[in-house]
Amino acid sequence: MTHLQRELTLAVWRKSSRSGSGDQCVEMAALSSDLRAVRDSKDPSGPALVLTPAAWRGLLDGIKES
Repeated sequence: MTHLQRELTLAVWRKSSRSGSGDQCVEMAALSSDLRAVRDSKDPSGPALVLTPAAWRGLLDGIKES
């Protein structure tokens, strides 16, 4: 198991308070080196997208603009 895989296994995942009770939610976890991981809350054992700090900021900026 790689370091990143271990981090994802032990990560503390959280859902946005704005997600409400719907089933169209994503979860986020902060990882080492300021990396962020995002996954589908309906499939917690499924794949996670790992983002660099710049990509995370870009994602948040894009969400704010929409």
